[in-house]
Amino acid sequence: MTDPIGDILRSSKTIAVVGLSSKRFRPSYGVSQYMQAAGYKIIPVNPHETEVLGERAYPDLESIPKGTRIDIVDIFRRSEEVPEVVDAAIRIGARSVWLQEGVMNEAAAQKARQAGLAVAMDLCILKEHRARMR
Repeated sequence: MTDPIGDILRSSKTIAVVGLSSKRFRPSYGVSQYMQAAGYKIIPVNPHETEVLGERAYPDLESIPKGTRIDIVDIFRRSEEVPEVVDAAIRIGARSVWLQEGVMNEAAAQKARQAGLAVAMDLCILKEHRARMR
């Protein structure tokens, strides 16, 4: 039985989190803190932050230093903002895009798949990690 979500989680080490906030009450913070504690390198992507969870923040995906391997682009943005994030993920050579719970954009997901990226949509990476990686 194949498990594409588990495959993404098992093969990934670095997660660029688009929309990661330093506000502890925001879902992006708690989810990223959990994933960091689980051993993933978190790269915050938010033009309004300079550092989150002890990691330097970047204003956008393309500002992350060239040569940095991005396994997952985890998207905490409104669904209508997803296409531009997916386009950037493709340009930087990310391996997958993860649209958090409540974030859906089928056209952008299809574009990512056509470019060879794995896609998870409308799923919480923390919940999926907890369910699979005990």
